[in-house]
Amino acid sequence: MSQPEIDVAIEDERWQAAVPDLEALVEQAVTAGLSALPDSHVGHVSVSVMLADDATVQDLNKTWRGKDKPTNVLSFPAADQPVPPGEPEPLGDVVLAYDTVLRESTEQSKPLSHHLAHLLVHGTLHLLGQDHETGEAEADAMEAIEVAALATLGIPDPYAD
Repeated sequence: MSQPEIDVAIEDERWQAAVPDLEALVEQAVTAGLSALPDSHVGHVSVSVMLADDATVQDLNKTWRGKDKPTNVLSFPAADQPVPPGEPEPLGDVVLAYDTVLRESTEQSKPLSHHLAHLLVHGTLHLLGQDHETGEAEADAMEAIEVAALATLGIPDPYAD
């Protein structure tokens, strides 16, 4: 896999105050997610990440999923379209809600940076076609891929009790 192009938009400044080396963490987690599928032939790709607040994510969730509530992460795969030679293939967008992610990390007694990395891997896997909502076997398989990707970053299994 060639080096992905990762665009990071920080819409809520609290992310920067709360997570050291924020942009580097985002790039490492997205890259780990892109590298996690053994049969994936991901070439030169781009992924956009937006670090937002709950209100922004709630609006997106309502508009695109019909759910009028915030959630931790949303993934929006890009539509298939021809890509000019030499340009990266856009995989899509991953959007995270600061308030929800912070609350979850506190409730789960996990460092915010670890929970953020997990959700970035999770969202990236959705861009690659992984889906945990299609059945228990698919959910278990996706969790195993997430655990392996996070291990490459030195982050412990987020599903461990």
